[in-house]
Amino acid sequence: MRPRIVRRRSPIHGHGVFANRDLPADTTLIEYTGERITPDEAAARYGADRGSGHTFLFTANQHWLIDGNRGGNLSRWINHACEPNCKAEVHVNIDGDERRDKVWISTLREIAVGEELTFDYAVIMPGAVTPEERARWACRCGTAACSGSMLDTPLGRRLHGGG
Repeated sequence: MRPRIVRRRSPIHGHGVFANRDLPADTTLIEYTGERITPDEAAARYGADRGSGHTFLFTANQHWLIDGNRGGNLSRWINHACEPNCKAEVHVNIDGDERRDKVWISTLREIAVGEELTFDYAVIMPGAVTPEERARWACRCGTAACSGSMLDTPLGRRLHGGG
C-alpha cells in the first residue's frame, strides 16, 4: 500500500507534505518527532536565528521543545497556512512525564490526494518583535483569509486582521 503522505516541493515554501491518497477528516496522520530539548538549549542552538522565519522547533510544553531538525520525521516539512487543513495537538503523558508529551498532526477536514497538508504555526516570540522579525515571519499560504503572518501576537496575525 502506498504511504498516506509524501514530501515534495511546495508552492507555499520549500518542501511540503502532501496527501498521497484521499484522507478522511479527523484522521491522526503523524507524530511530530525530533530531539527533546529545553528552551535554554534551543536558545543556545538557534538563538541567532530567532527571527529567521524558519524553524523546526515545536513547543511540547513549558519545559520541552521538539527539534525536528535533529531526528525528526516527515512532519517537520508540513507548512503553515491561515486556513489549515490539519491541526497539531499536544498529548500529555499519562504519567505526568513532561519530557514524554507528544505532538500529533491530524486532519481537520477531508483532504484530497495531491493537496498540501498545513497547520497554523501560531508562532509566539518572546519579548518585543521587531519589524524585521515580523517581515521574516510573513505568511506565504496565499489563502483568501491569509493574515500575512505566522506570528500569533498582537503585532502578528491580529495586526493583519486574521486569526
